Amino acid sequence: MIESVPRPDVRRDDLAEWCAVNLGAEAVEEMFATGHLSQVVGLRLGDGRQVVVKVRPPAPRLAGCVEVQHVLGTRGFPCPRLLAGPTPLGAHTATAEALLPGGAILAASPATTRLSARALRHLIVLAPGAETVPTLEPTPPWAGWDHTEGGVWPIPDDRAADLNAHPGPAWLDTVGERVRTRLTSSPLPHVVAHVDWEMQNLRWRGEHLHAAHDWDSVAVRPEAGIVGLAAAVHTVTGEPSREASDDQVEDFLLAYKDARRRAFTREEREVAWAAGLWVRAFNAKKDSLDGDGPTLARLAAEAPRRLERASA
Repeated sequence: MIESVPRPDVRRDDLAEWCAVNLGAEAVEEMFATGHLSQVVGLRLGDGRQVVVKVRPPAPRLAGCVEVQHVLGTRGFPCPRLLAGPTPLGAHTATAEALLPGGAILAASPATTRLSARALRHLIVLAPGAETVPTLEPTPPWAGWDHTEGGVWPIPDDRAADLNAHPGPAWLDTVGERVRTRLTSSPLPHVVAHVDWEMQNLRWRGEHLHAAHDWDSVAVRPEAGIVGLAAAVHTVTGEPSREASDDQVEDFLLAYKDARRRAFTREEREVAWAAGLWVRAFNAKKDSLDGDGPTLARLAAEAPRRLERASA
């Protein structure tokens, strides 16, 4: 079993001091604490405001992520309003945003696939240009097929492991290499967007997107690559579930095409399928460190069809 990367552990006294300095009011109540790679704490301040403070390791790309979130918020996209940061909190970096409560996580269905695809298109239309924001490099590894770290696989952000030092399964390393070659050879232009477009990161009120979360997951990728990543994982709700089936991926691509009112070119369709296969293969490679499992078995069955659709 490979050890997971621990999330930051911040003393509540240090967090309260950070709020006083950066938000102008002390934290008087902790409403919740959660997080995976980051420590995410909901706080009530002495002036009555309810905020969410997110603490994670420092990284140059965070300034770009914050800028994208801020711009999208000012343009009417439903993301939490930034209040402070990124600024140091001990050895870590923290940001604060207004709490945006409410909304529900939707279960996977043909209807929610259409809603998710339309919301992603709205985000891409409103997002700032890549040349106008601070760096968003390095790209998160599940979308980082053009990494420069050597080997097929980038360093994961949630495992203390070099995936390339754990060879095999051979078929999976071959899939990763073929998809990576296909994606890095594409001439498609790049846009800014969210690259972890899972249902567990979205909250809905009926058919209205109420809030999109996890704005550390912003990157510069080809539009078709972003759509393909989302198509592959949009069904993930945080409960035990499987990634999108071939039919669900195809439904998402069709829904996105309808939302943008323009058909995909052959190159765009192939890149979309390749990007979706990359995130599936990267996740399966991480899972392989713990032995064979259902994730690997499903991908082994699906990979030949997806490679063909990606022309990889």
